[in-house]
Amino acid sequence: MISNQFIKDFSTKYQTSELNVRREYIQHLFLSYFYRHPKSSKIYFKGGTALRIIYRSPRFSEDLDFSLSEVTIDQIEDIVIDTIREIEREGIKIDIKESKKTTGGYLAIISFSLQGQKIDIKLEISQRKEKNIGEIITIINDYIPPYNMTAITKELLVAGKIHALLERQKARDFYDLYYFLRANLISVNEKNILPKVLALLSNNNIQFNKELKIFLPKSHWGIIKDFKKILAQEIRWVI
Repeated sequence: MISNQFIKDFSTKYQTSELNVRREYIQHLFLSYFYRHPKSSKIYFKGGTALRIIYRSPRFSEDLDFSLSEVTIDQIEDIVIDTIREIEREGIKIDIKESKKTTGGYLAIISFSLQGQKIDIKLEISQRKEKNIGEIITIINDYIPPYNMTAITKELLVAGKIHALLERQKARDFYDLYYFLRANLISVNEKNILPKVLALLSNNNIQFNKELKIFLPKSHWGIIKDFKKILAQEIRWVI
């Protein structure tokens, strides 16, 4: 288990809050044990946290999202419980606040106690009909030794995030699009959707600075002061 000094040092290094560092450590720890389980190979990591952990987005993220194709929900619960048992061996107290099947898959809210600080992480797992939607990726990070995971393909990750933007139009979704544009991760087909995104952005009153500040390093705060204008410029350059 990491020390308080480690958390303080990395909070300074990453120019972010200690909460973000604690949470990200827990995320890596959970994923490393989760993907050691023999039945987890057909469960594919995705979402905003995948964008940070795999593709190095500057934005810290809260939840762990997955898709599955050949694993039952009952098996998912067993994998989660086995993962929690392994993490508890690290000296971290864990409480499962919620664990249930949903219409689209599985949902759990798990509370981790790290040096007296409680961190809640939501797990959402959705079912897909397609098979072979992912790839094995080695995760090298600053918290724990490298580990392997099965993640959704880059193309499906980007498509899923853009779909989420169109559906819910949250600040983090617009920021993730900005990152896709800057990292040249947008496909030709997805570029066709950008005029619609630009219209949604123009008609939106999201307080980007307030909502994104807690998840971005201080060195990125200048971008979100006038984020609507900056993102609009990025979109217009592409379309």
